[in-house]
Amino acid sequence: MTNATDSKLPARLEVRINREAKALVQKAADLEGRTLTDFVIAAVLAEARRAIEQHQTLKLSLEDSNAFVEAILNPPKPKVALKSAALRYKQTIST
Repeated sequence: MTNATDSKLPARLEVRINREAKALVQKAADLEGRTLTDFVIAAVLAEARRAIEQHQTLKLSLEDSNAFVEAILNPPKPKVALKSAALRYKQTIST
């Protein structure tokens, strides 16, 4: 079992990149007055947060948003097929 202090311990992440890519990243770190490690960590964390947000956020167009709200506020009456499915579900669950 891990405890809260274990999550604060440093962990190693190793990557291999070509010399040209490393030189580019090093130049960017130098320009910002940061170590290569600090620069890479900040960039990787920012990209990770962006990717997570992109995949966990649903964005609707104005038209789709209006249609969603309309469906919530004024839902359509259930069709016969939906009523039949609900009845079959209740019968299945109760047995």
